[in-house]
Amino acid sequence: MTEPADLGVTEASALLARRELGAVELAQACLDRIRARDGEHTYDGDPASVNAWIRVYEEDALAAAARADERLGEGGAPPMCGIPVGLKDLYAVAGKPLTASSRLLVETPARSCDVWLRLEAAGAVLLGHTHTHEFAAGGTTDQVGNPWALDRSSGGSSGGSGAALAAHTVPAATGTDTAGSLRIPAALSGVSTIKPTRGHVSLRGIVPLSPSLDHAGPMARSVADCALVLAAMAGPDGGRSTTALLRPAPELSGSKSLAGMRLAVSPRVGSLEPDVAEGFDRAIDSCRRLGASIVAPIADVPTLDVLDDYMTVLLADMLAYHRRFDGSRDLYRPSIREFIELAETSHAHAEEYVAAATRRRDVTARWSDRLAAEHVTALLEPTVPVTAPLRGSGYDHALSDFDLISLTHYWNWTGFPVVALPSGVGAQTGLPVSVSLVGPPGSDWELLAVGAALQDELGIPSPSPRTLS
Repeated sequence: MTEPADLGVTEASALLARRELGAVELAQACLDRIRARDGEHTYDGDPASVNAWIRVYEEDALAAAARADERLGEGGAPPMCGIPVGLKDLYAVAGKPLTASSRLLVETPARSCDVWLRLEAAGAVLLGHTHTHEFAAGGTTDQVGNPWALDRSSGGSSGGSGAALAAHTVPAATGTDTAGSLRIPAALSGVSTIKPTRGHVSLRGIVPLSPSLDHAGPMARSVADCALVLAAMAGPDGGRSTTALLRPAPELSGSKSLAGMRLAVSPRVGSLEPDVAEGFDRAIDSCRRLGASIVAPIADVPTLDVLDDYMTVLLADMLAYHRRFDGSRDLYRPSIREFIELAETSHAHAEEYVAAATRRRDVTARWSDRLAAEHVTALLEPTVPVTAPLRGSGYDHALSDFDLISLTHYWNWTGFPVVALPSGVGAQTGLPVSVSLVGPPGSDWELLAVGAALQDELGIPSPSPRTLS
């Protein structure tokens, strides 16, 4: 059998259900792997460590795994029962520290976030919290090393989750995404994710960056694994009544064919690093081999430059949350402090904010109409136009990581679901590259099915054992 810590969610779930693997055995294997590969767990990180995990809850994890074994022994347990999970350090867990990888936030919540309540009810086993870019305000997580090359960024802001998965220390993790923070670390770390349709996963109990733009979602090494985790995470948010109107999760069809599907190359594809361009071409060719029709970029699309409006909303939302830390700003990392100062000098009046939100609604509706009119299942885009940059400067200045969010932030503006998966390893850099599938609101499960079929063709890359030792 594959080493337990190397199992994905789908494989592990099947073995657990058949009682060929114990939940305690699996949790212990992951905890041992964390000790072997993660290095020191520190606030700032060090060049020799992955440092994906900010806190590990070993005793609690083994106790939860023992309870999962009892439940599995009774039969009929949900697919996530006994599956180890890492939570990004924005997700509240009752009685556990919550810090957003910052020296400013020191909380011990009395109530868990909705996502963890649902995962816990499904029998998932919490291993610990993973590092985030401080308060999720950036596309890097430079206290974390990329398992593909420790001198490279694992991406952000969910960089700890991406690195933990790439290092094979956990089969499933969570992240958040305001401008690309699920998809960027997935792309740079060679793993998979879905940014669900906005509202598909509750944000209650998750530290916000921008309540108007945030999404929460799963990360795993495979798209099929992401689907299992999303099915357990999804559910209404008590603070947002519209989220009660959710589609229940169907089972993925398992079909390896994309016959009859129309996929369009996004009109937003610009300049790409050679390795990224080759990976994108590889993904398009794979879609054709699977039977999909690749249609020309959609014409007459809505405006492709929403950055001014996006920043109006982001900065106002961010400032509203961070006012609570006005007396302690010296504790921020430099880029976060600069972000807050930028928000203070440029924050919008209510009328400007509402005008931006109105234009957002128009852009979203026009994209929905165009995809429907063209009968397009998904747009194809490179996830990030570059491979993993050198680690170390992501906290120097606000917005210094714009290359990383240049393709991703747009789909937070529309709230559309996006599946991101590896499209190979670059011949020049030896680093992973990624492709994204963008669909209309509510098409999450269709996109996951397309992504899973495409991943069967493209494969799932893994760092060299030498880099992980």
